[in-house]
Amino acid sequence: MQDTLIGLISATSVEGGAIRRRLKKKENNFYTGKIGTHKIVHAASGIGKANASHTTTLLIEGFSPSLIINFGIGGAYPSSGLGTGDIAVAEREIYGDEGLWLKDGFHTIDSIDIPLLKKGRKQYFNEFMLDRKLIKKVMDSNRPVTNVKYGRFVTVSTCTGTSKRAKELEKRFNAICENMEGAAVAHICAIYGIPMLEIRGISNIVEDRDKDKWDIKTAAENCQRVLLQFLESNEETKLR
Repeated sequence: MQDTLIGLISATSVEGGAIRRRLKKKENNFYTGKIGTHKIVHAASGIGKANASHTTTLLIEGFSPSLIINFGIGGAYPSSGLGTGDIAVAEREIYGDEGLWLKDGFHTIDSIDIPLLKKGRKQYFNEFMLDRKLIKKVMDSNRPVTNVKYGRFVTVSTCTGTSKRAKELEKRFNAICENMEGAAVAHICAIYGIPMLEIRGISNIVEDRDKDKWDIKTAAENCQRVLLQFLESNEETKLR
């Protein structure tokens, strides 16, 4: 893996502050440098699927990374076993909004029988699998800072602000975490054939919305701590 590079994407600069302090600024809001043995480029995309897709495409086209890591904060579903400040690692990313609404409720996009992406013989509908070997490396490299779990993530355009809706999505997708960007990043990575990881610190439980219970600062700090542990404990030649 000589002269390879890892691309890091967070939605906001707040979620990537500890990472950026290890790098130097480059034009167009991309930050570059080294962490451990790895060459790194980091960008804050802005929230939402369109911003995440745009930034991921710019990063891939401009820097040709060997791996993309999407990181930041997210909300944990009620039965996930995760609490505020814990860490969730995505086993797969799922578009939670794309699909069809009928009299009996929501149906995923395979009910339309038009995939979001076709690559060779593989068709992608709502779900994008992430790299299992790299997930294992994240789990193995984690020192006991906080509770870490991996599972299915749901990406939504409308953040969930009620316990009823949270339980519906959790049950429908058997998911542990909700966010606004991950499936879009996974989608673009699938188009280009680039492996992806996603790591999120839990800022809140997805329930009836009460921001007084949130802890964005701790979630962002813990997420970056786990990401740095992963980068620093896995040499460049051992990632693939």
